[in-house]
Amino acid sequence: MSAVPLRNNKPAASSLRSITVLGATGSIGDSTMDLLRASPERYQVEALTANGNVEGVVKLAKEFNARFVAVADESKLDELRAALAGTGIASGAGDSAIVEAAERPADWLMAAVSGAAGLKPALAAVDRGATVALANKECLVCAGDFFMDRAAKAGACILPADSEHNALFQALASGSREELTRVIITASGGPFRTWAAADIEQATLAQALKHPNWSMGQKITIDSASMMNKGLEVIEASYLFALAPDEIDVLVHPQSIIHGMVEFRDYSVMAQLGSPDMRTPIAHCLGWPDRIPGRAAPLDLAKIGSLTFEAPDYARFPGLKLAYDALRTGSGATTVYNAANEIAVAAFTAQNIRFGAIARLVEATMNEWVRAGNLAPLSSADDAIAVDHKARKMAATLLPQIAAKAS
Repeated sequence: MSAVPLRNNKPAASSLRSITVLGATGSIGDSTMDLLRASPERYQVEALTANGNVEGVVKLAKEFNARFVAVADESKLDELRAALAGTGIASGAGDSAIVEAAERPADWLMAAVSGAAGLKPALAAVDRGATVALANKECLVCAGDFFMDRAAKAGACILPADSEHNALFQALASGSREELTRVIITASGGPFRTWAAADIEQATLAQALKHPNWSMGQKITIDSASMMNKGLEVIEASYLFALAPDEIDVLVHPQSIIHGMVEFRDYSVMAQLGSPDMRTPIAHCLGWPDRIPGRAAPLDLAKIGSLTFEAPDYARFPGLKLAYDALRTGSGATTVYNAANEIAVAAFTAQNIRFGAIARLVEATMNEWVRAGNLAPLSSADDAIAVDHKARKMAATLLPQIAAKAS
């Protein structure tokens, strides 16, 4: 049985739902807290976490009367405790404290800790059978098979919080898995959608951060510019919904109004539409199986006027094709894809490589990984984290070579 409910067949949610938000001060956390703020009578905050933003997470903890607060940065523990003095709110710091937050008895948990660091906390919530709104791609990209298996065995419910996967989740309610022929994930095309390949190669950090539709963190915005983010979403969709690579298509849709579509065997296509605002998919997860009042702008199609579509260009955006290659290779290749991309984005952000070298470093790392005979099935979180660490070191070793070729 899948951990993702493909039909909305659960009983109505209780009147009061306890909530934990991992990554409460990030962009997804901000949107989540905004929705909680709008319906205080529906939710009780159990725990909040942040990476190192003590001031931000403490402010939220006091506002929402949280019971536990944790930061990942162990050096901030004294600062955190001082800021919470007299509140009665329990606290902790370090990776174990983030896991502790996930283990606390909340009905619903937002998993928005970025990177591979989010895997163990998300698994802690899964193992106690919680409802997990998943906004951390790495949980599935790095550990998709066993993550979903553990969720199913524990009776956990995985709700996709990314806009594209949430759109697919909603559209899939129109039919059964057996009736599906393919899913279509839409992509805005990012800031370089119409750029020539030579111009993309030389793009600056400032240009990469000018996303035309979405307001997101720096890493995900750069990934959107390279379409690596869409590659990660293809991998995520495969594990979430048990889809083969050939059952997942990408369609460039510059207006970012249609977020995902599902085609069934009668060739009916069901689509989910909405303004480009992360509060819409998060609200769907927060209220599920009910719907709660939204905070995004209502969709005015007459004002928008037209919706357009384009096929993705794999030559200008090779990172997308690499995601399909990693998915077909399996045995940790998707973990390598993600790890190498994180090293490449960090190098680009530090102005150590050109924008076009991001995909080249990912490809070189994947090729070297396979050549070295590292492929093996992953069976635990520790396996995935070990592959992630090893792939990062390999990418870092290859980085000077890739940078030199681009100079």
